[in-house]
Amino acid sequence: MPEWPLWEVFIRSQHGLAHKHVGSLHASDAAMAMQAARNLYTRRAEGVSIWVVETGRIHASSPDDKEILFEPANDKPYRHPTFFPMPDGVKNL
Repeated sequence: MPEWPLWEVFIRSQHGLAHKHVGSLHASDAAMAMQAARNLYTRRAEGVSIWVVETGRIHASSPDDKEILFEPANDKPYRHPTFFPMPDGVKNL
């Protein structure tokens, strides 16, 4: 019997704007992964949205590529919030 693929589960909380990784599970397809994720990770109705992604379909950068991917932003100070002056009347931004 072949082993079912591994799925990564992401939940968006009721008060959050971003999905957060909450765990992994094995399932035969996306529908089964969604159902299992609901059963395992939303027992207390804490989520408003679920994403399931087959682990084999995730492509990630290597930590060795850090300089290539992230260093170019350092030569563009306008990308940093400290580049812009804060208006006097603004307390929190």
